[in-house]
Amino acid sequence: MSTPNKIIQIKVPCSSSNIGPGFDVLGVTLSLYLTLTIQILPKHSDLTNFNEYIELTYTGEGSSNVPLSISQNLITKTALFVLASNNINGFPSPMTINVNNEIPFGRGLGSSGAAVVAGVILGDVAGNLKLTKDRLLDYCLMIERHPDNVTAALMGGFVASYLRELDPKDIETPTIPHSETFEDGTTANEPAVKQKVLTVPNGIGHYIRLNWAKEIKAITLIPQFEVATATARSVLPHTYERQDVVFNLQRLAVLTTALSQSPPDADLIFQAMQDKVHQPYRMELIPGLSEILSSVNPKTDPGLLGICLSGAGPTILALAVDNFDLIADRITKVLKSKNDTQVIVKTLDIVDGGAQVIEL
Repeated sequence: MSTPNKIIQIKVPCSSSNIGPGFDVLGVTLSLYLTLTIQILPKHSDLTNFNEYIELTYTGEGSSNVPLSISQNLITKTALFVLASNNINGFPSPMTINVNNEIPFGRGLGSSGAAVVAGVILGDVAGNLKLTKDRLLDYCLMIERHPDNVTAALMGGFVASYLRELDPKDIETPTIPHSETFEDGTTANEPAVKQKVLTVPNGIGHYIRLNWAKEIKAITLIPQFEVATATARSVLPHTYERQDVVFNLQRLAVLTTALSQSPPDADLIFQAMQDKVHQPYRMELIPGLSEILSSVNPKTDPGLLGICLSGAGPTILALAVDNFDLIADRITKVLKSKNDTQVIVKTLDIVDGGAQVIEL
């Protein structure tokens, strides 16, 4: 192998979304990472497209199932989309890309969102585009149309976000590599990266960083089965009762401030984390969730602040300030009794910084 011209590391944290009543609004960045180590190699010919000279390797979570073809892997096909959108037809340098992934697939911890963020940054680095973080977010949101995960992963911390409405022709082009997966692991479509790509609009997503009390950690209880995002969305209704929408809006307004207060008010947060928009409809996909939400609370388990699904599940997110192991054991017992499955517990910190690019 040639001596690399440059070695770069791209590090993207995982994220939890739909926090309590914040369906498709709130996301928080957690301390599990998707890390790309990239060696940019010298150009050895007059070629402008070095797609055949990209070596992709993958270790960690999902390594046995991830495609290593650059036209099929979500990270590299996202990078190709970014390059094509800037009139660069393929990787402009040969390189090796090693992916090390700590984020479990299909568990509601933003694995596809992290891959999209990593791919967009890879495209920016490979093409030497020097895009701002806000512009990187535009590219992320052309692929991942739900802003909560990718915004948290890219920007870091606790964020609220929304999308502005786009002309349908801007988001239905077959050149966009959609990230949403189905039960069999396939994506909504495959990108035709060699076609001319429409200009990515500016300012697709808007966000604000919210404060998060330093005492609050996130206990993630990860059952060892997957719930595909497309499946989890298919069980949601197309319309809602007015009282259910008001229920969520009231709690959302309270929760965003309650999570910033130190010391946290457990009763206030627990009540503000209730939801009627997505969790009731996803109970059937995650046996034990109903019992957990109805029986585990700050009075039964001191130190607990609130419980919700992480993203579309099946991971359960428990926010707490103390007694992390006892709270985790209590919830784990319920999950195991209903699912007959292993449950992995990780108590994670909230990461204030988002995705990083480090030149080694």
